[in-house]
Amino acid sequence: MGFLAWIILGLIVGAIVKAVMPGKVGGGWVTSLVLGVVGAIVGGWIGSLLFGRGDLAFFDLGTWILAIVGGLVVAGVYGAITGRRGSTRAP
Repeated sequence: MGFLAWIILGLIVGAIVKAVMPGKVGGGWVTSLVLGVVGAIVGGWIGSLLFGRGDLAFFDLGTWILAIVGGLVVAGVYGAITGRRGSTRAP
């Protein structure tokens, strides 16, 4: 699957991540879509390293699972970083 296909998949994953983690991902829909794209690309890259397959198909269930898990991980890390930065301010 090419880089452009991972970006398209990432946009869909971003919407899924926003639905699954509505309060955890700040910044609105644009941030969620960007995090979904980054997460899908990271998930695909890690999946190809772990499973040794660089030819994942767009309609393969494994591809979607890797992309969604990657999106959730990236969104969780983003939420932890931005949440930590916001909580260090004095009231």
